[in-house]
Amino acid sequence: QVQLVESGGELVQAEGSLRLSCTASGGTVSSYAMAWFRQAPGKGREFVATINWNGGTTYYAASVEGRFSISKDKTNNMVYLEMNSLKPEDTAVYYCAALIWYENYYSAYANSEIYNYWGQGTQVTVSS
Repeated sequence: QVQLVESGGELVQAEGSLRLSCTASGGTVSSYAMAWFRQAPGKGREFVATINWNGGTTYYAASVEGRFSISKDKTNNMVYLEMNSLKPEDTAVYYCAALIWYENYYSAYANSEIYNYWGQGTQVTVSS
């Protein structure tokens, strides 16, 4: 089974940028639909972005559309989340997730329960 390790989270000022990385081992990112979720203190886990198996389709939460970008690096077996114009409300622990297969992925991608594997998370803090 694949293991996922996130990195790149840190304290950043509002309007700043960060790139989160998700390193996969025990499997190739091409074999999975990948996603980023986040969880702020006292809140539930929230969908951020996803990229499908071949990397040709991406979806974003409305709150991050136009500011965040998800991509796959098949050479290095990694997934990235490029975050720009960060806001204090983006503060959360960010999690990488992998999905083997789900028939209704293209309508259910924002549902955390369909994903098979999760990383431990990386903290992103945006100061105002």
